[in-house]
Amino acid sequence: MKATIITIGDEILIGQIVDTNSAWMGQELNKIGVSVYEIISIGDDRDHILSAFAKAEQQSDVVLITGGLGPTKDDITKSTICEYFEDSLVQNQEVLEHIREIFSSYVKDAIVPANELQSMVPSKARVLKNAHGTAPGMWMEKNDTIFISMPGVPFEMRSLMTDEVLPLLSKTDGLPFIYHRTILTAGQGESTIAARIEQWEDDLPADIKLAYLPSLGSVRLRLSSIGPDREEVTLKVEQRVLVLKELINDIIIGESNDESMAQQVSALFKKSGLTLAVAESCTGGQIAQQLTEFSGASQFFMGASVTYATRSKIDLLDVNPDIIDKYSVVSEQVAMAMATGARHKFHSDIAVSTTGNAGPSKGDSEVEVGTVYIGIATANDTFAIKFMMGNHRERVIQKTVNKSFELLQKEILKLLAN
Repeated sequence: MKATIITIGDEILIGQIVDTNSAWMGQELNKIGVSVYEIISIGDDRDHILSAFAKAEQQSDVVLITGGLGPTKDDITKSTICEYFEDSLVQNQEVLEHIREIFSSYVKDAIVPANELQSMVPSKARVLKNAHGTAPGMWMEKNDTIFISMPGVPFEMRSLMTDEVLPLLSKTDGLPFIYHRTILTAGQGESTIAARIEQWEDDLPADIKLAYLPSLGSVRLRLSSIGPDREEVTLKVEQRVLVLKELINDIIIGESNDESMAQQVSALFKKSGLTLAVAESCTGGQIAQQLTEFSGASQFFMGASVTYATRSKIDLLDVNPDIIDKYSVVSEQVAMAMATGARHKFHSDIAVSTTGNAGPSKGDSEVEVGTVYIGIATANDTFAIKFMMGNHRERVIQKTVNKSFELLQKEILKLLAN
């Protein structure tokens, strides 16, 4: 089964919001054997919407549409769907009661006619309950193609997909099994890795695809296959993974099902029972932010200090000012002192620190732009490593964050092995 995802909204095209819906939908569809053929974003324009629907109908088995279902005049998706399906709107009493219940229970403002109009749905539509909003989902079919329209609000769309859409699609006959294995590497670029595994890659059968997924400081290698037999597909991929691991075992730092490095490290901390503190300068709190983005961080994350200015390193982390004067605020010695200070302040097993010059100006240090030191402190050892991260500010910061996670992962594994 092939799917087309259409996101509707002028706000997406002008960059006012970022389309995160499509990425999430693609991941979830893939899990049930639905392959995404195309993802497109279009504006709130009748002709454009009709054209996109017609194209999607020709190329896909299912078309998932988000956006344009609000109560205001610029939300034209529903009326355009009626035009495409040669249908008319009728009032759905269950949706109307749901809208009134939401307003009476959660909304201070009085309900207005525009809100009640959201209970008007195409007469041919199967209505999908939106438990968290007033705009219902709608399931319609035309010429053996399924069209599913959902609100663009992310948490409403995800709830509808999880509770209604995915279970219904999963019942479709003939869905294949799609299997992915993703190996996470660090320390070498994709071209170097490609050279190392060239023969192995050339020997892959046609039904197994390899994708290189590089990010700053790491490369994911994803093997994918699709077929009717779950066991056969899984075994084929697993056999190839075993050989791959032997070839590049020195740079493999884990396995990933589209998890970020922060998630990988978080999982290791939770499993190990170890705790973490963070002292950030050049990364400006991004390590802490990424670690606390997901639930459960309180199990291991003790706290963080963003000591951006030189004075704050002295006042908050007890870094000796003589060390700063002697070695510079961007130095191995200061990175070690920051990590030690954070570990003591937050009473953690491990601490990581970052100090560097992300540019474009040199700031409190005369070191070259892109110079970064990452420090690690444990009860047994304290060290810092120097890195040259380039001269693009955003790249320097993100590469430093990723390298910090890589070092933390190695340190946890080292502690667990002892």
